[in-house]
Amino acid sequence: MSLVQQQYAELKQVTASFESFLPRVEALLPLFAKCFRDGHKVLTCGNGGSAADALHMAEEFIGRYRGNRRSLPAVSLSADVTALTCIGNDWGYDAIFSRQIEGLGQPGDILVVFSGSGNSANLVKAIAAAKQRDMLTVSLLGKTGGQAKDLSDHAIVIPTNNTARAQELHTWIMHVILEHIETLYPVEN
Repeated sequence: MSLVQQQYAELKQVTASFESFLPRVEALLPLFAKCFRDGHKVLTCGNGGSAADALHMAEEFIGRYRGNRRSLPAVSLSADVTALTCIGNDWGYDAIFSRQIEGLGQPGDILVVFSGSGNSANLVKAIAAAKQRDMLTVSLLGKTGGQAKDLSDHAIVIPTNNTARAQELHTWIMHVILEHIETLYPVEN
């Protein structure tokens, strides 16, 4: 079996094992709809490749997914290098997201955490900070879900130890959420 065939077979296997989680993905859709309808925002965060996922989700809300609908309030906490380095320098790397949540998070907002393991201290602290601000927490995780699984209001753990496969399904979940939100807002000319 070639590398391409092996990787594709692994993706199919993980995707098939994920089917029982579809109701959990479905349950997220009205939460995001309510957040935006009620005038709240989405904050996202992650480390490494998961930071890219956090950036991707925020830019799709603030920019557009497919259609030219109104901009929706979303901020990736992984994006501002000056905030990250300032907070990391003054409070430590574990506080890079929680400190931003203290300044930006409001009751009714949603924090979306992307993580291959769910055990990064900065993400665990971010979830705790969001809960202190009465925010809803949604975590898209891999492996066992780590500490983030039990701390989050809604955690979806992709059933694989392969971070790449988990991230691929995280992107799929994100796109399903975006697709749903896009149906709720009229396309502008």
